[in-house]
Amino acid sequence: MNDLLVPYYEHPSVRPAEWDAIITAAPRLYGVVLNPASGSGETPDPAFAEVATRLRTAGARVLGYADTDYGRRPHADVVRDIARHRDWYAAAGVFLDQVAAGREEFAYYQRLATAAWGAGCGTLVLNHGTAPHPSYARIADVLVTFEGTWASYTRLGPQQWRGGGGVRLCHLVYGVPAAVDVADLARARGATVHCAVPGMGDHPWGTLPHTLEPAR
Repeated sequence: MNDLLVPYYEHPSVRPAEWDAIITAAPRLYGVVLNPASGSGETPDPAFAEVATRLRTAGARVLGYADTDYGRRPHADVVRDIARHRDWYAAAGVFLDQVAAGREEFAYYQRLATAAWGAGCGTLVLNHGTAPHPSYARIADVLVTFEGTWASYTRLGPQQWRGGGGVRLCHLVYGVPAAVDVADLARARGATVHCAVPGMGDHPWGTLPHTLEPAR
């Protein structure tokens, strides 16, 4: 089942074995988020271009990272990131981070979705980190309705999704113990896409899910 979304924010030259492990796992991934420089950066990165090519060859969906600062980042800046990910890394879609969840910000994201589709993005992932207004289901392929620690996740009860059934929900969990398999719990809570990593602190997405960690 292609249910694992991997946001791995480490440079390929620094963590080559980890990137090799992600590429090997390509058949069971929903997608991989490329984040060269908290976005696309100002110039193409040859190491990320090579990884993107290897991911696509292995059958993985490549998603470019773009921050939206909860609707405060200028539209043109986000669109530039989207276009650069497409042009430099042939990204098949975009992972928009720090996405607002309220109805009042929906128009901002609807414009971004229109721009992303116009740029050739086939997949749009919105990382709200919490359950958003149902309107966002109209523009996204995946909605991230939880991002947080394993301790917070265990305290979270089943989420009541009020939107339609045409969108996949995703949970991103960090600080997860090695012996824990989050997949079944995520599915029980309505998420058909997930990622669970051991990392904590300011940079949890510099670690891989236990099931993808390369042998040492």
